[in-house]
Amino acid sequence: MTGVASLAPFLGGALVLGGIAAAASGRRELLLRWCCWAVGVPLAVGAFWWGGPGVTALALAVGVVAAAEYGGLMGLALPDRAVLAAAVCGVVLASWLAPGQEVRVAAAGALAVAAVPLVAGDAAHGLRRAGAGLFGLVWLSVLAALAPLGATALVLFIAVSVGDIVAYFAGQRLGGPRLSPLSPAKRWSGTVCGAAAALGVLATLSELSLPMAVAVAVGAPAGDLLESMVKRGVGAKDSAHWLAGSGGLLDRIDSFLLALAVLLVLR
Repeated sequence: MTGVASLAPFLGGALVLGGIAAAASGRRELLLRWCCWAVGVPLAVGAFWWGGPGVTALALAVGVVAAAEYGGLMGLALPDRAVLAAAVCGVVLASWLAPGQEVRVAAAGALAVAAVPLVAGDAAHGLRRAGAGLFGLVWLSVLAALAPLGATALVLFIAVSVGDIVAYFAGQRLGGPRLSPLSPAKRWSGTVCGAAAALGVLATLSELSLPMAVAVAVGAPAGDLLESMVKRGVGAKDSAHWLAGSGGLLDRIDSFLLALAVLLVLR
């Protein structure tokens, strides 16, 4: 099992190489993305190094921001977004403070999410609001697994991130058939190369197993397509516009969320 401390040199080297590649490309968008990684990666590693409290705090922050972005994408009213964020946070807190009670807390959160349009008496859009909120709760509650998984979740995030980067560049260089109508820019060539790179990261960090392999090779690409489906359904390009060069936080963790869900199912 890989420890958090042992990942620091690997992450430092990856950031340096990424910075060199971004600078060599001469593309402002990639440089901005690298700057975000240079700030975010040390914060994430520090949270995992702290242990349960740090990872839980990180998951809570990510959950609130992701719920706000998702609510904005779906056009949910402020009360819907607030209850969704609270429900996600409740599941995350349960994973740390009351292990084994996550499903019960998620069920209570689902009732609260569905109750918002019900109490408002929204006959015109109530079903859409409730459905969107429940989907968001299922999608984002997987963040509750970060604290129990610990360093394994961090390794998964690293592998998925490397796979995403390789898939992006390989797809542009190699071309070939499109992966899905949901994301016309993505190619099968990039997806295969990205999966191979992610598996290589897992092997390097001594975390290569069948559940982890399926998570990065299948779950991660599917997660990206899932968010693309959501965005295309509402006619949006990005989940938000506050993260320099990256759109929003959901745009950066979409692959990781479903990879994490696949890992939980297979474990």
